[in-house]
Amino acid sequence: MQLPRYLDSTSRRNFVVLPIGLLLVESLLARGWPEINLAGLILLPWGYLQYRLAGLYRRRRGGGGPGMAVPPERLVTTGIYALTRNPMYLGHLIFIAGLAISLRSWIAFAVLVAYLPWFHARVRRDEARLRDLFGTEYERYAQRVKRWIPFII
Repeated sequence: MQLPRYLDSTSRRNFVVLPIGLLLVESLLARGWPEINLAGLILLPWGYLQYRLAGLYRRRRGGGGPGMAVPPERLVTTGIYALTRNPMYLGHLIFIAGLAISLRSWIAFAVLVAYLPWFHARVRRDEARLRDLFGTEYERYAQRVKRWIPFII
């Protein structure tokens, strides 16, 4: 089954469709507006801005397109990319965690858990491509900078 063109974009699915869908489902389950955990709300702008600003930085410093469809021309290892190799994907996950916490939603938590292996597989494909493009420069970068969480994993 082919997704509508609008849904081809992971960012549109995660930052637009998912929150609207979760809010609707949680509202139906709560039979009204769901109770919001204010502590989780900070993760929503954090996740989105991390995704957006890291993408703009990568395009400005490395060239290429917004995703790997048009790969970067130069390897970006500065800014947030000096802390994590995948700040854009991590921004998606932070945003979804914010949805789960702010909506107190087991459904959003299940989406987050389901996304973890999906994003990890996508990162592995992207890393293989970057390794092919940049060779030992990428290898040295990957040894210095963690894949997901700065200084941890």
